[in-house]
Amino acid sequence: MKVVIDTSVWISALIKKESSARELLRLVFLGKVSPQMSESLFKEYESVMKRKKIQSLTPLSADEQQTLFHAYLSQCKWNDIYYSWRPNLKDEDDNFLVELAVSSGSEAIITYNIKDFTNAELVFNHIITTPEDFIKEIS
Repeated sequence: MKVVIDTSVWISALIKKESSARELLRLVFLGKVSPQMSESLFKEYESVMKRKKIQSLTPLSADEQQTLFHAYLSQCKWNDIYYSWRPNLKDEDDNFLVELAVSSGSEAIITYNIKDFTNAELVFNHIITTPEDFIKEIS
């Protein structure tokens, strides 16, 4: 199943050992979920991972984080974005996630910020869900 995994979920997986976000990563590594990646999402992951606050919260060393990140990226399908779909989300910085979902043919956007995807001007047929709900649905 093709999915877009928001940065909020990736960071949660880094910080919390026992979490639905970490379980979602396990599903990625087992090949049950196919995360989609774009240049914009990659840059956001990298930027947020380097924040001092995130570094202070994660139990992983910098080397362990990089190893996990590279392993995760090896599971991702890279997508070029040719169209700028601007659904005009509440958080403008989330529009690129919808663009990636459309471009990749993803079935779901997995995020902890569901409220940011409500009331968009353009509506697409993607499931917007939390890691917890996504895992329940595919189990």
